[in-house]
Amino acid sequence: MGRNTTGILLIILGLIVLALPLAGLITVSLLTGFALALLGIGLLIFGVGDMKESAALGIVEIVLGIIAILFGIGFMVYPGFFSFVAGLLIYLAGIFLIIIGIIGIFTAKGARWNAVITLIIGLIYLVLGYLVSDPFILGVLIGLWLLIVGIMTMMRKD
Repeated sequence: MGRNTTGILLIILGLIVLALPLAGLITVSLLTGFALALLGIGLLIFGVGDMKESAALGIVEIVLGIIAILFGIGFMVYPGFFSFVAGLLIYLAGIFLIIIGIIGIFTAKGARWNAVITLIIGLIYLVLGYLVSDPFILGVLIGLWLLIVGIMTMMRKD
């Protein structure tokens, strides 16, 4: 498939998702959940196989497999859980950036502006994490992302 065809398809998908943000979120949640469930099954299979070589590695793979399967099923059954997890991860990243920014402000000698910018980005992440936890807003952001990637794909010169 050519670059222009891919770009047009992404633009069309982006417009559809912008028109129906919750339908787009449900689709992304289902696909992500299915992929996570498959990953979990693979981790379980390899974990059992790796128990012969390293019990610790096998146990870690089995535990991660179970977690991946649970999250995958959760995403497939309840798409709101997907937006909650996405918001939570962005929110946690914002908290870490704020902590790093505060530490940098008090400890950095020549790079205090870097720390201030890190602090500001952390605050932006907190707001985004709060917004993304709303399934409707996350659906709109997914639609915007598809639209922007489609436009950039069409404009790219190789």
